[in-house]
Amino acid sequence: MKSVSVGNVTLALEDRGGSRSQAEPSFSKPALLLVHGFPLDHTMWREQIEYFSVHGRVIAPDLRGFGESSNAPDDGSELAAVSMAAYADDLAALLDQLGVDRPIVFCGLSMGGYIAWQFCKKHGRRLAALVVCDTRAIADSPQAAAGRAELAKRTLTEGTEPVVAAMLPKFFGPETIAQQRPCVADTVAAMHRASPIGIASALGAMATRPDMTASLAEIRVPTLVVVGEHDVISTADEMHGIAERIADAELVVIPGAGHISPLEDPEAFNHALERFLREKAGWN
Repeated sequence: MKSVSVGNVTLALEDRGGSRSQAEPSFSKPALLLVHGFPLDHTMWREQIEYFSVHGRVIAPDLRGFGESSNAPDDGSELAAVSMAAYADDLAALLDQLGVDRPIVFCGLSMGGYIAWQFCKKHGRRLAALVVCDTRAIADSPQAAAGRAELAKRTLTEGTEPVVAAMLPKFFGPETIAQQRPCVADTVAAMHRASPIGIASALGAMATRPDMTASLAEIRVPTLVVVGEHDVISTADEMHGIAERIADAELVVIPGAGHISPLEDPEAFNHALERFLREKAGWN
């Protein structure tokens, strides 16, 4: 992995595939930016990194506080302020540091989708197409926000275990959990790699994120909406509603999958994404 300094943080990332030369055909393809969910890191996209980097450029960062990326500096007594807009700004600055000056395909899952809405709002000129997976457009209810605050406190005092216990049962379809497939253990490992401060900061950012439902109609780039059939966090019905609000958006439901559909059924996910990239984003 390489690392890039962006403002007051250092972001670790995979940057693979594609030509950097204007003389090569792959230069004309938009880079694919893969943005992970909470509280994971870029490794949730490993199957997509391997598959799509053969055909074009794939950039998969660890968000601040996750994986091998740093937290924003603080004095140790309080959390550094962060928001979905700040994560989006981090990614725009990362693209600048990497010399990516052409529009990209932004693909975000769960919290990565929350960041996608802000990226659309603040950096929409940088988008060639959008892919949002297993995410939501609505804001947290007061009860949900209070639950995140409590989980943040526990994480800061007890470490990552409370977040693993809270999130893991919601991440996968029932068969995957029952079979204890390798993706389950890999996801647990990714959650343990996150820093408690990074987790708590992200929980605060999610609890205070704005409702973006009304903004969906303003999206004017080709959009793919993907959801696992058994997602209990962002249900198929809710994702259908998101797709209906975005002009000409396409909805794909991954059979049998839960909340982390790209990891749980990479073959079905990659098939849907590849078709979208070829038809809507010039990945021919």
